[in-house]
Amino acid sequence: MIKNYKTILMKPEDLVATALENIPANAIVTVSCRGKNLTIELLEDIEFGHKFAVTLITEGTDILKYGEVIGRASQNIEPGAHVHVHNIEGIRGRGDQIEINK
Repeated sequence: MIKNYKTILMKPEDLVATALENIPANAIVTVSCRGKNLTIELLEDIEFGHKFAVTLITEGTDILKYGEVIGRASQNIEPGAHVHVHNIEGIRGRGDQIEINK
């Protein structure tokens, strides 16, 4: 049985989508936004409200959600992987992450 799991991708440039229900590992999900359609196999269980990568995110890349930077990848993140504190680092409010024009 194929199930259409509920997810949300707010902006086409976003690197993560959000699960709107619990989704099991190995499920195939389709995310769509403004003509961008992606089909992704989830690598692990994704709980309601949690994020998963919709494309390969390489270490050091700023992660976009809702068109805003929510952190930076602390390691490579494969499509379908859970995106959370174990593989992103926060950069808001960190003086050591601010680039100063010299």
